[in-house]
Order: sequence, then C-alpha cells, then structure tokens
Amino acid sequence: MSRYRSGSNQAGTAIAIVADIMALILGLWIVMYLLDANRANSLVQFVHDAASWLAGWSHDLFTFDEAWARVVAGYGLAAVVYLFIGHAIAGRLNRH
Repeated sequence: MSRYRSGSNQAGTAIAIVADIMALILGLWIVMYLLDANRANSLVQFVHDAASWLAGWSHDLFTFDEAWARVVAGYGLAAVVYLFIGHAIAGRLNRH
C-alpha cells in the first residue's frame, strides 16, 4: 500500500512541476513583452513561441484596446488556469 501512495505522490509532484514550468514560461513572456525584449534574440523567440503555443486557446480571448492588456490578460489567464488545474490534479493524486 505504501508503494502505491509513493507513486501517486511522485505523479502529483511531477504534474505540479509541469504546471509550474508552463506558468513560468507564460509569465516570462509577459515580462519580456512588457519590457520590450528584443524579438530577434533566440531566447526571446523561444519563450514567445512556447508561450504562444501554451496560450493558443486564450491569447486573443480579450479585446482590450491596449496590446499590453491583451497580452497580460490572455497569457496570464492561461498561466492561472494551468496552475489551478495542475495543482488541483496533483493535490487529488496526493490525497489517494
């Protein structure tokens, strides 16, 4: 029985870490956008591409007049959703 619990704890921890990394990438892109990072830089391009893929469902969800508000709201929403769902699943796995 303790082996099963250990496995679910590890799975829950892994899911939480993946959710944290996804949210970190999205948050990093928001900061880079707000600070007007050089988009010709390969790190900035990588973070932008990864964030765009992760927030594909939410990045144009809002139609604020200001571009920065659309970026913060769209990518920020994706980050919050990934954190909430990832940690909810992790918590559920860790309880069993």
